[in-house]
Amino acid sequence: MNSFTHNMKPLSARRSATLSVLDVGTNKVVCLVAELRPAEGLEALKGRTHLARIIGIGHQRSLGIKAGAIVDLDAAEMSIRHAVHAAERMAKVEIQSVIVNMTGGRVGSQHFEAEVNVRNPVTNNDLYRVLETASRHDPRTGRLPLHALPTGFMLDAQRNIVDPTGMIGEKLGVDLHVVSSENAATRNLMLAVERCHLGVEAVVATPYASGLAALVDDEADMGCAVIDLGAGTTSTSVFSNGYLVHADVIAVGAHHVTMDIARGLSTRVASAERIKTLYGSTVPSSSDDRDLIAVPQVDEDERDIPNHIPKSHLVRIIRPRVEEILELVRDRLRHSGFLGVASRRIVLTGGGSQLVGVPELARQIFKGQVRVGRPLGIKGLPEAAKGPAFSTAVGLLVYPQVAHIEYFEPRSSGFFKGTGTDGYFSRVGRWLRESF
Repeated sequence: MNSFTHNMKPLSARRSATLSVLDVGTNKVVCLVAELRPAEGLEALKGRTHLARIIGIGHQRSLGIKAGAIVDLDAAEMSIRHAVHAAERMAKVEIQSVIVNMTGGRVGSQHFEAEVNVRNPVTNNDLYRVLETASRHDPRTGRLPLHALPTGFMLDAQRNIVDPTGMIGEKLGVDLHVVSSENAATRNLMLAVERCHLGVEAVVATPYASGLAALVDDEADMGCAVIDLGAGTTSTSVFSNGYLVHADVIAVGAHHVTMDIARGLSTRVASAERIKTLYGSTVPSSSDDRDLIAVPQVDEDERDIPNHIPKSHLVRIIRPRVEEILELVRDRLRHSGFLGVASRRIVLTGGGSQLVGVPELARQIFKGQVRVGRPLGIKGLPEAAKGPAFSTAVGLLVYPQVAHIEYFEPRSSGFFKGTGTDGYFSRVGRWLRESF
């Protein structure tokens, strides 16, 4: 399995680096430029090797993007250009390449298992052979692999081994989790970025990025789901034993709530968005029938008097759509077999998670613990960008710190050569030497 979307060089755990990332969403395009400095003693964020400090940020309304996928290449390119230029001006640097997220293209997961006979003790060569065997499985036709994550090794009857090197056994197995997306959607996203004269270092699945930003290590170890309520999509990632084990995206999000309000109240989309932000809630209260909300008319001019509706009417419009989104996520998790792991703890993130009452509704539907997740371990973000809506962008800054665990087949000759400058085991080995 080759990686068309991964050109990243390994990130040294002992050296500082400057990174640029691009969050291309349905509602907004965000470009961040950050300095990553080696950090020690991050107890709550043990998987991270660096602390990020934002030195430049560009924020632009998305155009030409629907449900996370590009539908107008020229408009999307213009949105990306504006966001990148704003970040460059603030950081006083010229951005050469970016790490970008992928939300559209029906992002999804597949698991492949492989097994090989070994001679004792297990060596790096044995690990290479079993990973190579697992990676020979290709994703479904018309899809590109974004991530290939070994989520656990098996040695005879013993499962969930982190590193079997030096251990004794007869059969070595591996579970390889592959996250992929549709070929055309991924290539069009990369094309839009490259038309801005930028290189693409990696394409990261949005569910993975959101989880990297919002989770602490204990949550990833114990098992949890991260639900990213975006504008045009809702992304779900499931983590267990410290690994990403499932990713999924559905093409329904907070913008659908806005459209429901616009239709239900016969008002403009912009007015509906404002009403949702100021007064929206999924939880009815005793005062809702008395509280009146002014609704501008579609053809309003200065002489028109806006309609007034009770807040209870607004709640009756919003709640069914949010319930539908969360129930759809629950049903897809159940179908995937990961509902049991996911429902132990739910972390809500994304702009839609800030709607009043969403955590309470999620507790009713998933019957588990629920919290709202904000981006962690980041400095220099303006106050307006510290909320859940920026989790994906911050997760893209975390990704290079964990990218070394991914495995792809070699692109060129040489037994241990692989994606980028060198191979899987030399990358992991160097990271271990530099980290400890």
